[in-house]
Amino acid sequence: MRKMPFFPFLLLRRLLAGLSLALLATAGTAKTPAVTDDMAQRMQACVVCHGKEGRATNQGYFPRIAGKPAGYLYEQLVNFREGRRSNATMAYLVDHMSDAYLREIADYFAGLDLPYPPPQTTGAPAAMLARGEQLVRHGDPQRDIPACAQCHGAAMTGVNPGMPGLLGLPRDYLLAQFGAWRTGQRRAVAPDCMGGIARSLTPQDVTAAATWLSSQPVGAGPAPAGALPAKLPLACGSGAK
Repeated sequence: MRKMPFFPFLLLRRLLAGLSLALLATAGTAKTPAVTDDMAQRMQACVVCHGKEGRATNQGYFPRIAGKPAGYLYEQLVNFREGRRSNATMAYLVDHMSDAYLREIADYFAGLDLPYPPPQTTGAPAAMLARGEQLVRHGDPQRDIPACAQCHGAAMTGVNPGMPGLLGLPRDYLLAQFGAWRTGQRRAVAPDCMGGIARSLTPQDVTAAATWLSSQPVGAGPAPAGALPAKLPLACGSGAK
């Protein structure tokens, strides 16, 4: 078999070595893209569950946090940190965060004004929707159950500074939160009004309310109302919802 001439082999080695050096030099002089240190960048961990910029889709379990009242978001972050809400991931994320930084996070997401997806629930039975609307708008006076609208606002888009809107949330999420209130997995600083309300509702009531809420469209720019009414149906503790 004919041997390869020594000279071409040596030349090939030198060419490869030169190419490697050139690539290393280029890599050394290439600029690393700068990472902006702002809240949008810092909140990328939230995007994994809550969707882009806190705008969760209506098909998922996780709630939308964009546009919620800042006071409400802050109280929930504190509740996760202090164990009044049960979620291992959230507790881990906020465990060592200061009150000041939690307020900064809350203010960031409260300031986002993003469009809502179409309603998740369609084709629900008319009787169930009627019962759900009754509970949401008027409550059940015979059983001393207040209307959701009395605290969450007539438009159900929340009330500043601490009451969240209930529209645009996944049905499964709403059902899970009612269950958490009923069993004490979610609670608030006393007096815990939502816990009492949830325990007063029947499973059929809970299903009807969650079904009606998740079937309602949300218009553009549904900002929370300016303030709670002077007299609430119940005296609720801080972070009650």
